[in-house]
Amino acid sequence: MAAAVATAPGTLGSLHAGGVRLVAACSARLCQGLRLPGSLAGRRVGPAIWAQSWVPAAGGPAPRRGYSSEVKTEDELRVRHLEDENRGIVVLGINRAYGKNSLSKNLIKMLSKAVDALKSDKKVRTIIIRSEVPGIFCAANLPVPTIAAIDGLALGGGLELALACDIRVAASSAKMGLVETKLAIIPGGGGTQRLPRAIGMSLAKELIFSARVLDGQEAKAVGLISHVLEQNQEGDAAYRKALDLAREFLPQGPVAVRVAKLAINQGMEVDLVTGLAIEEACYAQTIPTKDRLEGLLAFKEKRPPRYKGE
Repeated sequence: MAAAVATAPGTLGSLHAGGVRLVAACSARLCQGLRLPGSLAGRRVGPAIWAQSWVPAAGGPAPRRGYSSEVKTEDELRVRHLEDENRGIVVLGINRAYGKNSLSKNLIKMLSKAVDALKSDKKVRTIIIRSEVPGIFCAANLPVPTIAAIDGLALGGGLELALACDIRVAASSAKMGLVETKLAIIPGGGGTQRLPRAIGMSLAKELIFSARVLDGQEAKAVGLISHVLEQNQEGDAAYRKALDLAREFLPQGPVAVRVAKLAINQGMEVDLVTGLAIEEACYAQTIPTKDRLEGLLAFKEKRPPRYKGE
C-alpha cells in the first residue's frame, strides 16, 4: 500500500508503507499450525484455524497512572503489566507524539514483538490498547480479550487498529473514521472488511465512501463502539472504562474466556452448522482443565474460585 500523508496536522496520521499490515501479519503468526479437530479437520475456518495445540495465555497491568512493572519496547510502545487488584491486565500504550501516533514500520515491528510475547503469556487475562499521546488513538489479534480505549482521534489506520480489538470504548469527544478516500486510496489495514462486520455493509460503505468522521455519540449510535463516556478533566475517560471492563473479566476462568473468544470469532466466519461444530470443539477443550474442577469445587465450598489458567 502506498504511503499516505496527513492532510492536516492531527487529523490523519501518516500511514507508512507496510504499516497498516499489522493485523494481517499478526493473524498469520497466531494461526500457524492450528487445525480443526475431528470431522472439521482440513477445513479453513475464517482468518484462523482451530487448533488442538492451542495454548492459553493470561497476564497483568495496574489501575493507576503509576505502574510498578513496566517493560520498555523503546519509547514508541510502552508495555505495562498492571499489578495488585488489576493483575492480569496489560496496557499497550502507543507513544509517537511527533508522528501523531501514525503507524511507522518501527512501531509495527514493536507491536508484533509485543504480540509474540503476550500471546503465550499464561498470566495475561485482558489487553487494553490506548494512546499515551493526549487526544490521539492510534491492537493486534490476540487470544485474550482486547479493548481499544479511544480518548481522542482514531482516523484511518488508528480506527483500523481499534476495529481489530474485541471491544471499543470511546469518549464522547473522540473522533473516528476511515478517511482514506480523501487521499484517493482505500483502507488497507482491514477497514473494508472489519467495518462492515461491525456496523453492516450499507452503513460501512456510506462512511468509507464519504470519509465521514464520527464523534463518540455518533459512533455508539451506529454500533461502532460499545460504550461512550463524557470526557473527564484528565482526558482518559475511555481508558478508565476499559479498566473497569477488564476488571470484570479478571475473575472468570482464563481458559474459558480465550476459548469463548475463539469460538465467537471463528463461528462468525462460517455458517451456523459449522459454527455449532466449532462451539462443540471449543467446549470440549474446557472439560479436562484444572480450572473447570476448581470452579466446581469453589461453587460447592461457596468461595471465590482461584483459577490458574490450566
